[in-house]
Amino acid sequence: MGKLASIFKDTAIYGLSSIIGRFLNYLLVPLYTAQLTAASGGYGIITNIYAYVALVLVLLTFGMETTYFRFTNKTHTDSETVYGTTLISVGTVSLAFVVVVLLLLNPISELMGYGEHPEYVGVMAVTVAIDAFLCIPFAHLRQQKKAMKFAALKLLNIVVSIALNLVYFYFMDGKDVAYAFYINLVCTVMLAVCLITEYTGFRWKLDTKLLRTMLSYSWPILVLGIAGILNQAADKMLFPYLYKGADMQAQLGIYGACSKIAMIMAMITQAFRFAYEPIVFAGVKDKDQHEMYAQAMKYFIIFTLLAFLMVVGYLDVLKYIIGADYWVGLRVVPIVMAAEIMMGIYFNLSFWYKVIDKTIWGAIFSGIGVAVLLVVNVIFVPQYGYMACAWGGFAGYGVAMLISYIVGQKYYPIDYPLKDIGIYVTLALVAFFVMTVVRDSQPLWFSLAVNTAFVLLFMTVIIKRDLPLSKLPVIGKYFK
Repeated sequence: MGKLASIFKDTAIYGLSSIIGRFLNYLLVPLYTAQLTAASGGYGIITNIYAYVALVLVLLTFGMETTYFRFTNKTHTDSETVYGTTLISVGTVSLAFVVVVLLLLNPISELMGYGEHPEYVGVMAVTVAIDAFLCIPFAHLRQQKKAMKFAALKLLNIVVSIALNLVYFYFMDGKDVAYAFYINLVCTVMLAVCLITEYTGFRWKLDTKLLRTMLSYSWPILVLGIAGILNQAADKMLFPYLYKGADMQAQLGIYGACSKIAMIMAMITQAFRFAYEPIVFAGVKDKDQHEMYAQAMKYFIIFTLLAFLMVVGYLDVLKYIIGADYWVGLRVVPIVMAAEIMMGIYFNLSFWYKVIDKTIWGAIFSGIGVAVLLVVNVIFVPQYGYMACAWGGFAGYGVAMLISYIVGQKYYPIDYPLKDIGIYVTLALVAFFVMTVVRDSQPLWFSLAVNTAFVLLFMTVIIKRDLPLSKLPVIGKYFK
């Protein structure tokens, strides 16, 4: 239970910073959607560009974050050499990427549909290259258990970003999408300066033999990462090519804005990953690892389902995060959130092949998931628009999750508490069904009252079954 407690503690720090950061970052959504109306297509451009950025970031880090954790905890490797080798390799690839993009900026911009605005592509190429390099110092902070510094820098980045965006888009009443990308670059450079102590004060050393070994471990993770990010971003990249309507940018902007509301699941998954990954690899030989995996999975599902019900229950309030002309797309929110839950479960399941160094399985599972997503998008987007994008992600993650579980139980069996998980899933589905019916047929005040009752019921079941208040620190003494 010590490791599980450590996961909860670090997840709380990472999660709090992530949730606060994402909440603050959400302030940009009403700002952008107010200044850049759906009809203008401005937010569609932001959605499309950042989808490419997410994919490029995965390519430039090529699985070296996870690989760094794995190798820095191996007894026969020097952690400083592992860190230096990782920094040099990622930095070299990122620099080469920037050079190539800037040399071929015009043809690349034309291919992406931004021939009249190559500055969008150029600025974001430089930004994502720096971000890719900084992923390794941030991973180093996680490995060193410097969660507070990690969280502080992430929050600083977001606060400065919001301040600069407010200055331009609100106080100066700006409407040029390019400034969103310029501000991102400024904030990324600021982070690089703040992290200078994480890549100074030691001798940088590239161990080529070690690098070859690390790359043999990381390339399947790269494929896994590509597949994973395609599950999240491929629909936003493909949409301009598949949807033939004249309002393509507007429709993409609506989908992107409404998907932002569902991103609380991505916050929880990311926070859990930041805390979970270093602990898993550090204790790979411990006897209680299987039990820890099982319990971590259960609690992850419990709290993501609670988050799901809270977002769905108060969607009529949360919708004010985005502009009113984007509300037509709110029906994608539950679908995208459910897909994110399955993605989180899939991430939890992924550790069985990482700890036994069989990461090729991850590439296979994610590749199948991406294939499902692409098929759904190609067949249905031309007719059903962004709703097909939402269901494509749901189907892709669902298939990858199920296959990973089935194969994992054969090669690395873990006794997950399926009965307990099933109870919570069933309760959440019943609550969601009732919430949806009431929302569509009753006044807002009545709908919110019913939804609140179901959220409280779900929390009560959690407390009664799996989180007794008497066992919590400090407040526990009042419930004995």
